[in-house]
Amino acid sequence: MTATEAVSLRDGVRIDLTTGETVVADATEPNGDVVVLSHAHGDHLYTRAPTDVICSDLTARLAAARREDEGSLSRTSHPAIEQVSAGHVPGSCATIIEDSDGTTYLYTGDFSTRNRFALDGFDAGAVAAEHDVDVLVTESTYGKPEYVFEDQGTLESRIIDWLNDSNDTPVILFGYTLGRAQELELLVARSERDRLFVTEAIEQLNDVIESIHNVEFAAERYGRDVTIGAGDVLVLPAQTNKLSFVDHIVENTGALKAGFSGWAIEDSFKYRGDYDETFVLSDHSDFSELTATVETLNPKQVFTQHGFADAFATHIETTLGIDARSLKENQTSLGQFS
Repeated sequence: MTATEAVSLRDGVRIDLTTGETVVADATEPNGDVVVLSHAHGDHLYTRAPTDVICSDLTARLAAARREDEGSLSRTSHPAIEQVSAGHVPGSCATIIEDSDGTTYLYTGDFSTRNRFALDGFDAGAVAAEHDVDVLVTESTYGKPEYVFEDQGTLESRIIDWLNDSNDTPVILFGYTLGRAQELELLVARSERDRLFVTEAIEQLNDVIESIHNVEFAAERYGRDVTIGAGDVLVLPAQTNKLSFVDHIVENTGALKAGFSGWAIEDSFKYRGDYDETFVLSDHSDFSELTATVETLNPKQVFTQHGFADAFATHIETTLGIDARSLKENQTSLGQFS
């Protein structure tokens, strides 16, 4: 079986090993001999809990918190599988699979190479020193040249300066409940702002993360009995930015709205989200980091998924000379890649 035949995108990423086992990663309803979970974001998380799963302890706890009706996860291991930090969100891992025929697969899941906050970035150099990766399955969310982000330290300083400069006005910061919200909370803690409020859902994940990482989120729970004023910060899930209760807060307090995303590199992001300010704060690798990762790992075959998968696969082939193609759902033969 060739790598092209072994890797497919169905419900999650499927890798058929020469042992006869099937590894399934980040499936909605996991159906494989070996189930892998890279992290606990909703678009990678199950709706039906697997019996046994390979993931980090923190991801298992976060997944259980986000899928309370499904109960806790039963973590397991496999002698041919190793996980390393993916640097995307707390608990996120990339997965290394050693097949019995000598082929080494690396499934990144979503990843970031930058060390930031309480996270260690994905270290392609360390992986390459230990493993000769033959087949790389990588995300390509920002897989176009225009998506190159500024230095992390410079960005964080700009965000803190903005928080301080607008301290006479309450602000509402929008970010994903897992990952971005915690990053924003830690940035607020470094500013001159007085009070920090979060939703119950964010607070729940904060508690789980604090139980594993040496980090503390000094946030209070926001409720209807809370009125925010000058010096206050409210962190809300990104998808709530256009809900009526947010409009009500803005109308009654004059709060400024700020959006945080890699997509903020586009001017339209600010207007689509009706934000007063935006910052290019991302949990993903940018184009240059994606390219550097592939170059460092130097695999024989690359599969791309998410975002600009076609464009990034073409870039890898033309620039690095590595066979690359984007994963399409339910591809089963070489001809379907053409």
